[in-house]
Amino acid sequence: MSSSVNTGSAPAEPDAEGYHKTLGNRQIQMIGIGGAIGVGLFLGAGGRIASTGPSLVLTYAVCGLAAMFVMRALAELVLHRPSAGSFVTYAREFIGPWAGFVAGWMYWFNWAMTGVAEITAVGHYLQKWVPSLPVWVGALLSLVGVLAINLLSVKVFGELEFWFSLIKVLAIVVFLVVGLGLLLTAADIGSAPASINNLVDHGGFFPNGLAVPLLAFQGVIFAYAAIELVGVAAGEAAEPHKVIPKSVSSVVWRIAIFYVGSVLLLVMLMPWSDYQAGVSPFVSVFSRLGIPAVGDVMNIVVLTAAMSSANSGLYATGRILRALADKREAPRFTGWMSKRRIPVGAILMTCGVWLLGVVLNVVVPKDAFDVATEIASLGTIATWALIMIAQHRLRQRAEAGELERPSFRLPGAPYTTWFTLGFLGLVVVLMGFSGGIARIAFFTIPVVIVALAIGWRMVSRYRVD
Repeated sequence: MSSSVNTGSAPAEPDAEGYHKTLGNRQIQMIGIGGAIGVGLFLGAGGRIASTGPSLVLTYAVCGLAAMFVMRALAELVLHRPSAGSFVTYAREFIGPWAGFVAGWMYWFNWAMTGVAEITAVGHYLQKWVPSLPVWVGALLSLVGVLAINLLSVKVFGELEFWFSLIKVLAIVVFLVVGLGLLLTAADIGSAPASINNLVDHGGFFPNGLAVPLLAFQGVIFAYAAIELVGVAAGEAAEPHKVIPKSVSSVVWRIAIFYVGSVLLLVMLMPWSDYQAGVSPFVSVFSRLGIPAVGDVMNIVVLTAAMSSANSGLYATGRILRALADKREAPRFTGWMSKRRIPVGAILMTCGVWLLGVVLNVVVPKDAFDVATEIASLGTIATWALIMIAQHRLRQRAEAGELERPSFRLPGAPYTTWFTLGFLGLVVVLMGFSGGIARIAFFTIPVVIVALAIGWRMVSRYRVD
């Protein structure tokens, strides 16, 4: 499928929101898949396997189910009315103006922290080749790179993101095929042969107890974050009513296979205790195969994954912040659009926070990634919850005859809505029982609530409908 509705050299006319409709089906799909497949899987999974054991597979499966329901709920909202403001627009319409404000700023908060994690991961990956290179230097280089890409044009962003995402998708497919072969041949790449027995032979399926997989929900939610990018990109899609159902359906099953399938294979290929935090589990596996340069090739892939995810996050926050600025709920400069129809002001604001993340890597280089990912999970949980509530309100209004509900819907509603909201509530509660860095997010909640309340009180005097 063509990546654009334009066949000539002239750009399409901007829509009512000021954006060009230049993203096609293949790009939308890859943006959704690529945004979600980042450091949460490629880097974070190593530490989670080391602390949780084989039972991490169940954690990924349950979180994946919730993510699927969120995707379907968002798709229903998008088909009701495509908007680059995405869930900010829908929360404002179906819940209230304050909900749009909260959705936008929490999502920005999510990516502000996630971006720090992504560029931190790049710094870690570069150290495989240049051990003496400080993490903060690699983080800074990646920040400059994704900023340049996002300031060019949405068409360039979409095309580059397509290829970035394709690289890591192909890498996971190769891993699944190779991993299955290693498993079937009982290859000896770890401290024990690859075998299904690795699920239970090294302390059992729950080696550290039943509570640990539950406490891992928070980190795994972060791993699934960014699936909602499909909804944001829909605002610049050429044919959203055709593209979104196909894209969402494709993204849902692919992510389920990639995440759950990859983690399941990882814990069968090597004993869970062979993995370690701060090292990609994929690199760990391929490096032990004894094939020259395999570890280096995989490191390139995971580095691309982190860059790709950061690239998508910068794209999304630019559109979300501008949607807030249009209602005077964000600083005026974040509404600035370039001649190429790029929300430059909003993009630069996010980059400013990421630059502080580079400083964080100087101050606490060992903890920067974990601190950022744990706090980022708050933004993801808030965003997902507001998407589910907005879809529920849409459904209620459709049943009251106030609007027509799209044919592509959240299956099992309202029961799937209650399940997802209940699950997200459970994750928040479990944060309070986490130890160490993971607990930081829980104690951040009151601070975030107060900040949002003060912010809403300030902008409510000036905002416009």
